Amino acid sequence: MLQPSRLVRVDSDVWIVEGPIVSFYGFPYPTRSVLVRLPNGTLWVWSPIPLDDELMTEVSGLGAVAHLVSPNKLHHLGLADWRAAFPAAKLWGMPSTVRKCRDLRFDGVLDDTPPVAWRGTLEHVQFRGSPLLDEMMFFHRQSRTALLADLSEALSRDFLGRHWAPWQRLIAHLWSITEAAPKAPLEVRLSTFRRREARAAVRRLLAYDPENVIMAHGVWQRGHGRAFLERTFSWLSPEPPHALGEEHR
Repeated sequence: MLQPSRLVRVDSDVWIVEGPIVSFYGFPYPTRSVLVRLPNGTLWVWSPIPLDDELMTEVSGLGAVAHLVSPNKLHHLGLADWRAAFPAAKLWGMPSTVRKCRDLRFDGVLDDTPPVAWRGTLEHVQFRGSPLLDEMMFFHRQSRTALLADLSEALSRDFLGRHWAPWQRLIAHLWSITEAAPKAPLEVRLSTFRRREARAAVRRLLAYDPENVIMAHGVWQRGHGRAFLERTFSWLSPEPPHALGEEHR
């Protein structure tokens, strides 16, 4: 009997794959990776989840894995497994990731300019307003999909009910990391001191007019992506949420 594919197609060249539940300071979180097939047929893998033989076989059926991308210093746990399985793949990370993961050999450091390998397919928008978290947000042009690792967490009621204790669920609501109020973790919001710089990054992302938003943790958004992002990042401004994107309309 055939097992259902673990790769879920989002667009003609975009797939998501759900990873294991991981503990972060005692709080369980779902995980997710995104695969993008580039115009040359190779694969770009965002936030690689732990790799097993079954997933490796499925991924190999899509194309050759060429790029492994860590969007921030917290999303690096699967890199070593994928690099071992696909030794020809290039490893990319934020400067903070490169400094943290000295046991890995990175081929490139992410900045605001996309490498030639995926220029024109994926855009970069760097969020660096908080000393706790610098993250590269990505935008896939063809599918109009934005990728956020930890800048929006949307844990569902079902997930919280099954994996978080009652007192933890209260914290999730207070922190606004639920499907009903999907924002960045509280510590990131409180430590974003360079808010003008952070707002400028969000405006750049909104200017692409995203249709979908895929996050690493929780329920992702299919459709109405711009409105979702305006609501998600409303904490950055005392103005109404839509004001974040007004200058690009």
